[in-house]
Amino acid sequence: MQINGKVAIVTGAAGGIGAAIAQRLLEEGARGVLLTDLDAARLDATAKRLADAHAGRAAGVAADASSTEDLRRLIGVAEAEFGPVDLYFANAGVGGGSGLDASEAAWSTALDVNVMAHVRAAKLLVPGWIERGGGYFFSTASAAGLLTQIGSATYSVSKHAAVAFAEWLSVTYGDQGVRVSCLCPQGVETELLMAGTRSADPVERAGARAVLDSGELLQPLDVADRVLAAVGDERFLVLPHAQVLDFYRRKGSDYDRWIRGMRRYQEAVK
Repeated sequence: MQINGKVAIVTGAAGGIGAAIAQRLLEEGARGVLLTDLDAARLDATAKRLADAHAGRAAGVAADASSTEDLRRLIGVAEAEFGPVDLYFANAGVGGGSGLDASEAAWSTALDVNVMAHVRAAKLLVPGWIERGGGYFFSTASAAGLLTQIGSATYSVSKHAAVAFAEWLSVTYGDQGVRVSCLCPQGVETELLMAGTRSADPVERAGARAVLDSGELLQPLDVADRVLAAVGDERFLVLPHAQVLDFYRRKGSDYDRWIRGMRRYQEAVK
């Protein structure tokens, strides 16, 4: 899909990958980009910066991307400001370092934000896209959704589910004009990752260290460049870190060997 003249919503867009995607969309000629995030103050600053730089083609609305009510409101604002939504970037996410000690609330939050937010957005957008003959759903998952994150059960499980939902969406609606991509980055310099390095939780610190030690630390704009290239190619799996594909192939070729290796790596980063 070409970006020029299109309307997009980007969640988790106050900073990091979301803000970078919004910036690149505008630079590529998007008619309008609605940014949303729970962090209203940070979102307002980012949206203002982008709107000032791009002739008012950006707007920000603070909202909970996992709330159906808020999603309806976001779609309504985007349509009123810019026109029908062509692309939806389900980028909002939550981390955490919990294992079997994770509370029911932690599990609920991870699944709600990292998975069900995608499901609820798709339920609202996909029927209209089918009627109009096309649309684009872009899911931000993680390399943890392919390879598992050391330390965090809630993050790993929810990101695996995000990948699975994106796959299902593409298989089910791809022949009806709905394009789907799934982003699975490893280390990106975002607040979500860097907060893990400062966490008081040793499990969360180990998880962040595992990500940082496993390959190159990319900048959000570098990832956004790959995102827009994937949208242009209508390519499903987006892997900004080349080594993730190597790891994924090794995992699939010998699962037991890969699990043993992950156990050893877990000990090394404790």
